[in-house]
Amino acid sequence: MVSSELRAVLGDVYEKTGVEVFLEPQGGEETEFDFVIAGGAVKGYLRGTGEETEKLAKLVAYHVAACERQPFLGKREELRSVLTGADGSWRAYRFMNNFGIADGTCYALEVVCDRLPAEALFHIERCVNEDRDDAVPMDEGRIAVVRFSGEEGSPYEFASFLSQSLYEELGVRASIGVGCDVKSFREIASSYAQAVTAVRMSTLFHGEGEVHTYREYLLVRMIGDVPKSRLKDYMEQFRIGGAEIFGDAEMVQTAEAFLACSLNISETSRTLYLHRNTLIYRLDKIERATGLNIRKFSDAVTFRVITILYKLLQT
Repeated sequence: MVSSELRAVLGDVYEKTGVEVFLEPQGGEETEFDFVIAGGAVKGYLRGTGEETEKLAKLVAYHVAACERQPFLGKREELRSVLTGADGSWRAYRFMNNFGIADGTCYALEVVCDRLPAEALFHIERCVNEDRDDAVPMDEGRIAVVRFSGEEGSPYEFASFLSQSLYEELGVRASIGVGCDVKSFREIASSYAQAVTAVRMSTLFHGEGEVHTYREYLLVRMIGDVPKSRLKDYMEQFRIGGAEIFGDAEMVQTAEAFLACSLNISETSRTLYLHRNTLIYRLDKIERATGLNIRKFSDAVTFRVITILYKLLQT
């Protein structure tokens, strides 16, 4: 087996077990052991000695053998497994090797169609580079797209093009999540998880438009990792009556539009088709209820955090 394949397997061993295997002696106290891969015996070395280290050596040998026993499915089934993170980076490496895909920087999209998923999949396949990129149906009208980065524009621009062309050609409205670039296809599962999160967060926070990036909701993810009991404590510390503002869809829409328009009153008025004085009245009402003048950047940031807290506590 070529060294790159062996490194992929041992990298997967490290991901799953935390055990680092060396292929050359490192010096000091270490345990030498044999494991079999591709029909040949390979010597490995673990730091440490004794019964516990010998158990780890057996665990490594078992895991390597398990990788080799993995049945190879069809291309779509394999790609689904790669995207969902099944079997770590080893499965991604095997996918590249079997289908002759050159590695490189790439990203994933999550496309959720309101109708015609089969036709949408066919359309998407026509829009990507058939030699490297791929699209695969997931479930419930969801389509995953893997795209290798090039000079065709940013991931957001491609997702926007895809959204527009799906609507213009098929009448399909699609919500598209954009994951971050990753340096290798072996990491594509993390980009796809981000794309899925972006779509889910856009639904929860009623994001404007059809295309949403993971970075757009990074603050939400950071706050969402805090236990709900702590979130309640933070919300109580603000001493803000959520029902008056956050329970009023019109006021929430006004505030979110104002923030999206970079605190620009004229632009927000045009976006919402509101008279300038009506907008100012609503902003004053928000200030009376919350004590925050969101025309000031610092108060706008605080208001955004409170909005996230409130919505997370409703889920």
